[in-house]
Amino acid sequence: MSASAGAGAGLLAAEEPSRSQYYEIQRFQMKNGPQAQWTNDFFEKYYVPAIKKLGMPPVAFFNPVIGEQAPYLMMLVSHPDFASVETLNDRLHSDAEYRKGFEAYLGGDLPYNRREVSLLKAFPSMPVLQPPAGGKTHLFEMRTYESNTSLTLDRKIKMFGDGEMAVFKRLGMNPVFFGQTRFGRNVPNLTYMLAYDDLAHRESVWKTFGADTEWQKLRAQPGLSDAEIVSNITNTILRPTAYSQVK
Repeated sequence: MSASAGAGAGLLAAEEPSRSQYYEIQRFQMKNGPQAQWTNDFFEKYYVPAIKKLGMPPVAFFNPVIGEQAPYLMMLVSHPDFASVETLNDRLHSDAEYRKGFEAYLGGDLPYNRREVSLLKAFPSMPVLQPPAGGKTHLFEMRTYESNTSLTLDRKIKMFGDGEMAVFKRLGMNPVFFGQTRFGRNVPNLTYMLAYDDLAHRESVWKTFGADTEWQKLRAQPGLSDAEIVSNITNTILRPTAYSQVK
C-alpha cells in the first residue's frame, strides 16, 4: 500500500536535496464495528514485521483523539528517497508472509471504507523524521497549513526554517516532521507534527509560544503575518497505537 507516482511526477524535477525524506501519509476511514480490529491486526502482525525486514525507517500509526470523521487509522511512512515510494509495494509483496496476510485482509469483508494517500517532501531545515525521545508514549498533533499560492507557501516554509522551528524546539514542543505536500488534497499546503506529554503540556507550550519574543519578532516581519501566507489551518490530536514504531 504505497503512494503512486501519478501524472504529476514532473513536479519533482526541481526539488530539495535528495537527503530530505518523503512522508507517505495514509488514512484508512472506517465505520464503527469490526473494521478497526481487522485493520489493526493486519498492520501489527504483517505490515510492521515486513517493514522491519526491509530496514525501513520507523513507521507510525495513530488513532484520532480529537479529529473529524472518526474512526480512522492514520499511517505515516518515512522514505529515504522517491525510489522507495515507487518500489515499496513490490518489496513488501516479495515477502511471502506479508503477501499471505495482505490477501487475507482484503479478501474477506471490507476492512475499511476509503483510503486517502498524500505524499510530502521534508523541509530542508528538518530533512528527516525525528521521533520523540524518552521511551514513553506521547500525544501528537498534526497541523496542516494551506496557502493561497505556492509563493505564499514558500514564504511560510522559509519562515519555519528561519526561526519558527527553532522556537518550537527551544520551548520543548518536540517537532517530529515538517513536509510540503506534493500529492494530496487542498494544495498548496504544508503539514507538520509535534509531540507532547499530554493535553496539559500542549496547552502550556502553545501559550508560552504565543508570548515568545522571538516568535513575535518573526511574525511581525513584512509579508509573514498569518493573514498574508496562511489561508486555512487544520489540526488533529492523535494517539499512537500499541504497535506504532513512533511513540
